Amino acid sequence: MVSDIETLKIWDQDPVIKSAFGGDSGYEWEAELPNEKPWQEYLIAELGQKPIGFIQIIDPLLEETHYWGQVDPNLRAIDIWIGEPFFRGKGYGSKIMQLIFDRCFQIENRDAILVDPLKSNLRAINFYQNHGFEIIRERVFDSEVCLEMRKAKP
Repeated sequence: MVSDIETLKIWDQDPVIKSAFGGDSGYEWEAELPNEKPWQEYLIAELGQKPIGFIQIIDPLLEETHYWGQVDPNLRAIDIWIGEPFFRGKGYGSKIMQLIFDRCFQIENRDAILVDPLKSNLRAINFYQNHGFEIIRERVFDSEVCLEMRKAKP
């Protein structure tokens, strides 16, 4: 994963990725990737051996900054994006999401998954709604207006 730092830094500069985060992704790759915690996992989605996307899966209850506030146990929170522009809008995000569902709901037996797209990121909100996420509420996370969304275990 540390070998992917340069790719992730390039993806961070993509206008679509930047707009999804309201500017900077907020990840400090050199510091974060080598220091994964037991409550988080970083994954690179690949097509063949070409990196195309990024996934972060965390336990929002155990996450040390308490970004999600007070949450129930047995949840996961995710970030997902397709970093390579050529691969956007071709169904790869949906395939990645299905793998996340399999991992979180079947393998880990979690109750629900949380996401927090910017309220202005209509494309992401639509994507999540198309994958069964429901809007719980509007929240301000790190000074950004977001929608807290949840998908319960089927």
